Amino acid sequence: GNDTPPNTSHIYLESKMNWGSFYAVISGVNRHSTGIGRIWLSVIFIFRILVLVVAAESVWGDEKSGFICNTQQPGCNSVCYDQFFPISHIRLWALQLILVSTPALLVAMHVAHRRHIEKKILKRSGRGSPRELERIRSQKFQITGALWWTYMISIIFRILFEVAFLYIFYLIYPDFKMVRLVKCDSYPCPNTVDCFVSRPTEKTVFTVFMLAVSGVCVLLNLAEVLYLIGRACKRCFCRSKDESKADWITQRLSSYKQNEINLLTDQSLKSKFTVTKKSPTEKGERCSAS
Repeated sequence: GNDTPPNTSHIYLESKMNWGSFYAVISGVNRHSTGIGRIWLSVIFIFRILVLVVAAESVWGDEKSGFICNTQQPGCNSVCYDQFFPISHIRLWALQLILVSTPALLVAMHVAHRRHIEKKILKRSGRGSPRELERIRSQKFQITGALWWTYMISIIFRILFEVAFLYIFYLIYPDFKMVRLVKCDSYPCPNTVDCFVSRPTEKTVFTVFMLAVSGVCVLLNLAEVLYLIGRACKRCFCRSKDESKADWITQRLSSYKQNEINLLTDQSLKSKFTVTKKSPTEKGERCSAS
C-alpha cells in the first residue's frame, strides 16, 4: 500500500485550469460590455479568481487538520470545527464567484439568439455567403433595445448576489475576523474545551481583502447601472430633439411650399387679368373706326 500524498502541483494546475475555462466562458461577453463592465471582469479575474487559486486555497488548505482542541475525546474536534466553521471560506467564495458571474451568460445567450435570427434572415434572402456569416459572427452589438434590458437585469442579479453573500459572511463570521481561540462545549466534548485556529491573522487578512474586492465589484456594478441609465436618457433626449427638429424643418418646408404656391397663383391671376382687361385707348380707337 503506497500512501504517498497527492501531488499538490497537479491539484493546483487542475484547479487553475478549471477556473481558466470558467473565465473563458464569461469573457465571451466582454466584446458587448461597456468600459465599466470590462473593468469589472478584470477585477473578477485578477483580484478574485487568481487570488483564490494562487494564495487563498493554500492558506485554507490545513483548516481542518490545523484546528486542534485540548481534548482526546473522539469526535470533539469535528463537532467544534463544524460549529464555528459551518462552511469553508474557499467553497463559499467559489460559490459566490460562480453565482455572481453566471448572469453574464444571459447577455451571451441574448447575443447568440440575435445572431441566429440574423443568419436565418440572410439565408432566406439568398445572401448567406461565408463572408456575410463571418461578419455576423464577429459583429459587436450595441446595448440598446431588448439587449439593454437583458444587460441591466444581469447587472441587478450580480449586485443582489454580491450583497447576499456579504450578508451571509457577516452572519457566519461576525466582524469578518478569525479568532485565535474558541471555546466549545458541544457533545461529545466532556466539558468546555479550548480549540485553536490555524493561522488566524493570515486568514483574517485574506478574508478582509476578498470582501473588500467584493465591495469594489458592487460599486462597479452600481456605476455601470447609472452609466447605462444615463446613456438611455441621453438617447431618448437626442431622439426627441431630432424629432422636434425634423418636425420644425417639415413645417418650415410646408409653409415655404405654400408661400410658393400662393405666389404662383397670384402671378397667374395677375397675368390673366392683364390679358383680359381692355385699355381705354383701345376702346377709343374702336369707336372712331366705327
